[in-house]
Amino acid sequence: MVEARVERRLAAILAADVAGYSRLMGADEEGTVAALKAIRREVTDAKIAEHHGRIVKTTGDGALVEFASAVDAVRCAVEIQRGMAERNASIPEDRRITFRIGVNVGDIIIDEGDIYGDGVNVAARLEGLAEPGSVFVSGTAYDQVKGKLLVTFADLGAKEVKNIAEPVRVYSVKIGSVRLAPAPSATVPERSGPPRLSIVVLPFANLGGGPDQDYFVDGITESLTTDLSRLVGSFVIGRNTAFTYKGKPTDLKQIGRDLNVRYVLEGSVQRGGNRIRVNVQLIDTESGSHLWAERFDKPVADLFDMQDEIVARLASQLRTELIAQEARRTARAPKPDSMDHYFQGTAWYEKGMSPPNITEARRCFERALELDPDNVDALVKLANMDHIFGTLFNSDDREARLAVAESSLKRALSLAPNHAFGHFLLGIIRTCDGRAEEAIAEFERALELDRNLAFAHSFIGNAKSVLGRSEETEAHVREAIRLSPRDAFANVWMCHAGQAKLWLGADEEAVAWLRRSIEANPNFALTHFTLAAALAHLGRLDEARAAANAGLALDPTTTIQRFRTLYLGGHPVFMSQNERVLEGMRIAGVPEG
Repeated sequence: MVEARVERRLAAILAADVAGYSRLMGADEEGTVAALKAIRREVTDAKIAEHHGRIVKTTGDGALVEFASAVDAVRCAVEIQRGMAERNASIPEDRRITFRIGVNVGDIIIDEGDIYGDGVNVAARLEGLAEPGSVFVSGTAYDQVKGKLLVTFADLGAKEVKNIAEPVRVYSVKIGSVRLAPAPSATVPERSGPPRLSIVVLPFANLGGGPDQDYFVDGITESLTTDLSRLVGSFVIGRNTAFTYKGKPTDLKQIGRDLNVRYVLEGSVQRGGNRIRVNVQLIDTESGSHLWAERFDKPVADLFDMQDEIVARLASQLRTELIAQEARRTARAPKPDSMDHYFQGTAWYEKGMSPPNITEARRCFERALELDPDNVDALVKLANMDHIFGTLFNSDDREARLAVAESSLKRALSLAPNHAFGHFLLGIIRTCDGRAEEAIAEFERALELDRNLAFAHSFIGNAKSVLGRSEETEAHVREAIRLSPRDAFANVWMCHAGQAKLWLGADEEAVAWLRRSIEANPNFALTHFTLAAALAHLGRLDEARAAANAGLALDPTTTIQRFRTLYLGGHPVFMSQNERVLEGMRIAGVPEG
């Protein structure tokens, strides 16, 4: 008789239960059950899915979840506790539901979907040791996540736990109230006042739309809160706390003091006939001054599609405005820290891709990494600077620059696997190296992680051009512009469309797109050279030479040879099309090199 083979695997296990469950049920059985269902729907299940966990089983007061990654398990545990802290902020203390969570990495046995073994038992014992609202991790889990999360740990030492032969090393995660952040530097004092980039999105006012429109208005507020929380360095007050202000008179300065935030975003939605108008304004809570305002006025279409488009546009414009505000603040800081330099670098970068701007941005990102070598966001942006210098500004060390950029991105993604912009930039590197299909996969992954990353839509179109499918590019560019029409880099996307038209031989359409790109930002040299080629093929030689000279004034190092190496290993159709473009540049007077 052959014994049945036992299935085993190594996994990260999260065990959670409700502290004081019996007391809560005794006080209000139906209310507690309803609250737990809402928490699963709004907090726990969404976070588990977001971090690729599998819910093995749930009980009335707890859950057992399996992850393939310890980093995902601990990140999920911390975000659940943060979400619960936000949710509980407006609930009387005696009615609050709080979790205790334990995380372990160990060998498990799988049987008909359930899991057993010491790997599970240790996680359950850690959960029992944990304080309400906390996360305890084992030494094996800690070894896998240290240095990979923006969170600090307290070593609680080795603990004897029931039915486990050896003591278990236990670490407590220091969660923080809203956002994970690095521990303050020993050499830089903690700042007084609200955290940088701290904001609350107040519930938008529904002006005359009736209660049936509340779901649409509230949906904008909730989605915008979620999307802003993805902004690097942000400290965003949760929707449950924000919604305690719904329908109440507001003193924005007082809200800033109560919630300890720098910025308040407020807005309104008004429906009239077949149009919807959305007004928003960003306020500095310290001074009460209005920093930025925007209005959207659109015909009513599918409300959910409208909601997505409005939120995407707002998130994109707010991101740019908030980073500019933080850069102005940090420029006055007496002892700038790593994130101060990161914000300053980002502000320089978003002024446009000219050599002086990129040089200054690079200096800021390098300084940020000197102060904090594990600043993932600065590492990603520095990789972008290497890509720009290697492909757009100087061809002499192109391969070396791209290799350094790729190495930096791989390190960044090992520290933060779900870094959307990191995946996006890796896609750009893949496009430049002739791996356009891999590039598209990276761009799509970036969009899964951040649906508002309009960049990725345009660069999917660019990668398709390299695959010989330029006829598909324009639609992707238009989607990027639809989501972020005033983006600081919209000119690059328009250039993508113009290049695609030029590669297809549609020279008049290419000129229209490229002129539009130059109107948006005249300081991107690539657009001028591409326009020069299109004009040359149309026989408008004086205009072509003027465009080439405008490009050379921005970047005198440009040569035909550099453009030949801009995209290596493209599809044969694309490579043939690109030779036509290079010939147009040659006619326009771009040096051979």
